[in-house]
Amino acid sequence: MTVDELLQKYTSKESKWIDIFGVKVHYRDEGSGPIILLLHGTFSSLHTFNDWTEILKDNFRVIRLDMPGFGLTGPSPNNNYSIDQFTTFLQNFTDSLEIENFFLVGNSLGGWLSWEYALQNPNKVKKLILIDSAGYINDNNYPLPFIIAQTPVLRNVFNFIPKAVVRRFVRQVYCDQSKVTTDIVNRYYDMIHRDGNKEAFVYIANSNYKQNTHNLTQLLMPVLILWGKEDKWLSVDHAFKFQRDIPNNELIIYDNMGHVPMEECPEKTAIDVQEFLLNS
Repeated sequence: MTVDELLQKYTSKESKWIDIFGVKVHYRDEGSGPIILLLHGTFSSLHTFNDWTEILKDNFRVIRLDMPGFGLTGPSPNNNYSIDQFTTFLQNFTDSLEIENFFLVGNSLGGWLSWEYALQNPNKVKKLILIDSAGYINDNNYPLPFIIAQTPVLRNVFNFIPKAVVRRFVRQVYCDQSKVTTDIVNRYYDMIHRDGNKEAFVYIANSNYKQNTHNLTQLLMPVLILWGKEDKWLSVDHAFKFQRDIPNNELIIYDNMGHVPMEECPEKTAIDVQEFLLNS
């Protein structure tokens, strides 16, 4: 699809746009109440939180966005996808929306960005929620798309990714295969093939990231760790590492769920999130 066709298919009346660092960022701002900022993971988009938003917007102002290199936002002009660049981007995004403090939620790569941002901005993040979060990169346990993008002889796969390969990726992040619908596969396929996104992922996969988890002990706000027990991209072992290293945390492990529990079981996970956020 062309970008215009993608915009026609995947924007809604809630879609908004803002320029950050020369990137036209797609975001949505719905509901009223305490602010929740939702960050998606690799290969994903703000649509990963569609069901959550419908549930949470009755009690919260829910803001979600397509990060640079993903979704309808598309690639960054300077091809810089470092953690510092992402956290600086988030700082400018929240400043532009005049958001003083908020609850921050991130899945996978979005979880990594969330806890790094919270370390840098402890006065802005009231509570933090990590969903199958990345960050322990020294384990050398990378998801299949990263392995492909990091291997020169395989990297050309990202010139065009067949829908069958995208379906395989989606099946890996879901535990219950019956929930991997044609619509979900098509959404992931379309977002990956948004002009510039595949190339952005290759830059992301080959960026020189450094493990910063030794600083997790400095997180003083309450943290909720959510994890799918059957996660094939980031092992549940990582959940216990976050539990070990973060001082003030709660951990919930979901049986029979994979890497994206907010998609796979939005009702149960959203209830747990609301209970955590609304309790003082």
